[in-house]
Amino acid sequence: MGDAFGLMKDVPRQGGLGPRSSGAWTSSGTYDHPAAGWGAAITVGEVLVKQRLPLAGTRAMFTMNQRKSGFDCPGCAWPDDRGVALDICENGIKHVTWEMTHKRVGKEFFAAHSVSELAEWTDFDLEDAGRLVGPMAYDADTDHYVPISWNDAFRTIAHHIQALDSPDQAAFYTSGRLSNEASFLYQLFARELGTNNLPDCSNMCHEGSGRGLTASLATGKGTADLEDWQTCDALFVLGVNAASNAPRMLTTIAEAIDRGAQVVHVNTLREAASGSTIVPHEIVDMATFHATPTSTMDLQVRPGGDLALVRGMAKVVFETSETDPTALDRDFLARYTDGLDEYRALVEATSWDELVEQSGLTEAEIRGAADVYLSAERTVISWCLGVSQHRHGVDTVREIVNLLLLRGNVGRKGTGPSPVRGHSNVQGNRTCGINHKPTEDWLAKLDEVCGIVSPREPGLDTVHTVAALHRGDLKVFVGMGGNFVRAAPDTALTAEGMSRTDLTVHVSTKLNRSHIVHGKAALILPCLGRTERDEQESGLQSISTEDAMSSVMLSLGSRRPASPHLLSEPAIIAGIARATMPASRTPWEEYVADYDRIRDTMAEVLPGFEGFNELVRQRYGFRIPQPARERDFRTPSGKAEFSRAELPNVIPEEADVLVLQTMRSHDQWNTTIYSADDRYRGIRNIRELVFMNRRDMRERGIAEGDLVDIVATSLDGSVRSVTAFRALEYDTPRGSAAGYFPEMNVLLGPDDYSRQSDQPLMKDIRVRIAKTA
Repeated sequence: MGDAFGLMKDVPRQGGLGPRSSGAWTSSGTYDHPAAGWGAAITVGEVLVKQRLPLAGTRAMFTMNQRKSGFDCPGCAWPDDRGVALDICENGIKHVTWEMTHKRVGKEFFAAHSVSELAEWTDFDLEDAGRLVGPMAYDADTDHYVPISWNDAFRTIAHHIQALDSPDQAAFYTSGRLSNEASFLYQLFARELGTNNLPDCSNMCHEGSGRGLTASLATGKGTADLEDWQTCDALFVLGVNAASNAPRMLTTIAEAIDRGAQVVHVNTLREAASGSTIVPHEIVDMATFHATPTSTMDLQVRPGGDLALVRGMAKVVFETSETDPTALDRDFLARYTDGLDEYRALVEATSWDELVEQSGLTEAEIRGAADVYLSAERTVISWCLGVSQHRHGVDTVREIVNLLLLRGNVGRKGTGPSPVRGHSNVQGNRTCGINHKPTEDWLAKLDEVCGIVSPREPGLDTVHTVAALHRGDLKVFVGMGGNFVRAAPDTALTAEGMSRTDLTVHVSTKLNRSHIVHGKAALILPCLGRTERDEQESGLQSISTEDAMSSVMLSLGSRRPASPHLLSEPAIIAGIARATMPASRTPWEEYVADYDRIRDTMAEVLPGFEGFNELVRQRYGFRIPQPARERDFRTPSGKAEFSRAELPNVIPEEADVLVLQTMRSHDQWNTTIYSADDRYRGIRNIRELVFMNRRDMRERGIAEGDLVDIVATSLDGSVRSVTAFRALEYDTPRGSAAGYFPEMNVLLGPDDYSRQSDQPLMKDIRVRIAKTA
């Protein structure tokens, strides 16, 4: 990565990210085959053989996402299709076999490798070392992690927290892997302790979606479910590459095409998901190589241009309504919405020249998308990080809702807004209280049921946790899953801040960079994986998760744990809580002995969870009730609210500046990198790259494969750079570029976040790119 981390002094060494190169890199620049299909099937076979899990991995395939007797995939949050017997995907198998590896990381491993040595390892090598098998504590004298008992680990945490001047000097981070039960206990501990410092991964991904939907509809979640996807006439998919981020979505999209629905993809990059697919469990299609198209229209907006596209579509709807009264659902608008006239005036005042310039599309393309919308009786609009990780992400989400409201596409079958959540239970985390800005209603109910007094001051989100770490305001950092140092923006600043803490604690299944960049004292606490049996005093335990469409289901692991010394996440949280707050009246031990007791308490606290234990044991679990889904809009006006945001300028003022977006490769899940390949983008054996438009490359004298330096100027005026990245041609709009997360996180400064959502601007980095001297 060249000098990517040379911008901060005295920053701990960072190592590399991807696997070490085993040969020359290659780029075809194109991928012409159907998504999924035999490419995915062959890859799954290779993964099972490579991980030495041909039998165990195959058994896991038949229990993943299976109700009553199976476990929920620890990968994405796409809903389980009740009509599919083998509801799995390539990414899910990678994720599960990565967890099921035979490799182990115990005291012998840490005795052989100092932390300074491990700092030189790539992130791939750290995770590939295997499963963590016992609690470890950092020994500064020897620079090694050494074994520690669970009780001593809990006492160490208690000692550091009890020594704080204020509970707000601690932060409790959550990744999307946590179960509902663990999430509830985690937030209960933090609030009983006295802080709302509960940053989580959604702060970096869909915070803008939640805020936008809440402002418009009084719900932080999409109202559409999988049945709505399966019955809509038009489906718009914005800012997501389903083939890599939610591969099981391809099945639903292919089924939509087969039944005659219109499917419109909107993305900056031309991606495999908008071409065609062969669904692996469709045996006849696999045998005959029969591919199904995955789009009827593919629109290539400039970065951040989605709002202009959607507003242009609304403009066409209003124009059409002048001669066709059915273009607007006038009864719905009159009964259920507020602010229509003001919104209409704003849209009509927006010129076509502005809409074309800001969207990067032609007027004909925008009108074509509007025609699809007007022709459909039922429409679902879905989006992901390509929409939310922008300065104006909240406004864009609200504009999507505006468009849906015009034709009554909220609160009836086959309609609704539908954000694509990434990690398995990130939505459930928020439902169960992982929120740095809880509402008074939430806190009052929690206090009443649990007998505590929660703090009322808002806590720190991810961006502001990084800033607090850097200032030295946080003395204790606890991470439940994830890899905070790599996932957070401004990698060097995050690492420097983490090293300033008195204690870092990470609950994990595998070694990662956040264990190597640590506080003065550090603990690694290994937990059970999603596939493993969780035996407690009352017997085998199940956990629950919530998918991206608000359905809650049980998950039951069946494999023998990787080590007898692993604890479950609820047990670890309860152990920390009891040691830290010995006088707590919360029945921590009883909760761990039987998770039904946790669910009984959750049933009293969480709206829609009444009778939780009974509901979740139904064959398909249950969907959390949403008033907005029933057209009960609990906004200040009591109606769905039209927003009236000004059209943002998404084009840099300087001609030589490009808008760069970060993204995953196909062989990656969040910060876990399985290989340096990216099959759907024609890439092999390289991650330090930047995708560029051909004309932008020529203007800068850059040829395919040239080494380039990328320099970003942050909103605060500071400058960050990466050097010696490969420039590769790709079908992306002029004025834009793209590269991999987390390699390019270093380009984001501490001030580079949306003031609407507080999300890092990971799809809106302003850069200059030039050949390496």
